[in-house]
Amino acid sequence: MKILFAASEAAPFVKVGGLGDVMGSLPAELCKKGIDARVILPLYSAIKPEMRDKLEYITNINVGNSWRNSYCGIFKAEVKGVTYYFIDNEQYFHREKVYGSMDDGEIFTFFSRAVLEVLPVIDFIPDVINANDWHTAMVPVYLNAFYRDREEYRNIKTVLSIHNIEFQGKFNPYVLGELFGLDVCHKSLMMYDGDINVLKAGIESADIVSTVSRQYAEEILHPEHSFGLYHILNARREKLRGIVNGIDTDVFNPATDKAIKTKYDIKRLQNKRFNKSDLRKQMALSDSEDIPLIGMVTRLTSQKGLDLFYPILGELSKLPAQFIILGTGSEEYENLVRGWEASCHEKVRGVVMFSSEMASKIYAGADIFLMPSKSEPCGLSQLIAMRYGTIPVVHTVGGLKDTVMPYNPETKEGWGVTFQSYDSYDFLDAVKRAIGLYYDKENRKAIRKNAMSRDVSWDNASEEYIAMYKELVKGDN
Repeated sequence: MKILFAASEAAPFVKVGGLGDVMGSLPAELCKKGIDARVILPLYSAIKPEMRDKLEYITNINVGNSWRNSYCGIFKAEVKGVTYYFIDNEQYFHREKVYGSMDDGEIFTFFSRAVLEVLPVIDFIPDVINANDWHTAMVPVYLNAFYRDREEYRNIKTVLSIHNIEFQGKFNPYVLGELFGLDVCHKSLMMYDGDINVLKAGIESADIVSTVSRQYAEEILHPEHSFGLYHILNARREKLRGIVNGIDTDVFNPATDKAIKTKYDIKRLQNKRFNKSDLRKQMALSDSEDIPLIGMVTRLTSQKGLDLFYPILGELSKLPAQFIILGTGSEEYENLVRGWEASCHEKVRGVVMFSSEMASKIYAGADIFLMPSKSEPCGLSQLIAMRYGTIPVVHTVGGLKDTVMPYNPETKEGWGVTFQSYDSYDFLDAVKRAIGLYYDKENRKAIRKNAMSRDVSWDNASEEYIAMYKELVKGDN
């Protein structure tokens, strides 16, 4: 079976968020299981030089859409047994940032057409194209509109994976022809709530719509989590699936992580404390085993739960614990983190930057990990924290609910601390309960071992993807 992932990012070439992690690990796991899984990406100038040096030029073609006829270079590289293809066009991809340009619509419209145009050129006609988020949601739209009458495209099935439904690709309805190259007969497909909505069109056009957790697949059927698309999703709910993400357990491995001071695993869990001491030294915090260290690696936005901190900062500051928060985001929450450190410097550090090395140090050195997200399609940080034996405190939403079972001190089952309602004081109560577990040495040891025993790899998730693809391909026979 041949699968082509069309995506706007993939580690290790370029990564902005969780999609990049998924595209850097899921295809490799599928290949290990005998699936010919490949990935196609834009050739961004942001790709690091050492990765660009790995690219092999194939050829170039022209890609037409509406009045435009644009150059399309084609490159490839192989990483972890996966073939990655790259679409080159300096007008669209030679820029400092991956997302957020004024012409994002034109950029990803070109890329979506290019994905389909290059298939005969690269001699790879997949059984399934798996598009990801709105940036490639036009692939199933264009496949149905322009390519179904060609023999090599006739049996291709499509999946659209939604990693975050908040971002939908909305545009002025007057650009239907000029930007998207579609006739007025496609207007009803492309329109929703007065705008062209690319994600909505992809949902209607794809054979299956998948999300990155079972809970999130349920949540987006309701108004509070769907950002307006619940009517469309409920009408198409028979093709909606939810598959929980995994993580690359070779990359996120405390037994081999080069960024941390002392390597450890579930059999050498006592070595975790050396990473805690090293992190505290680096952060100029007092070092005492009697005080838990609480970490947070996050985007500093309200979606990640930063607004919950405002009413309880004073009470958090009084807790017998230290805090380290790493991340960047909106100016408001960056200032919140800096201000908290300034007012409580003896126990709080706000590191307003992003560093993979520092993130590893926090996962390995912290005792407790905070993830109070307002919404979370899947979340990877809680999985990484569990891998490192760091206890997640999470709001029971989306993938957090699917992946974190609350710990029961009586039965010694579970591996995290949860809170149900999105409320500052419920969050505070969860933090206090986590600190209480830390001070109970028997429960601290049990919950850490439970967390590290969880299978957070792509093994099970990849089997679910394979089953989904087989369901599609089999249905065509």
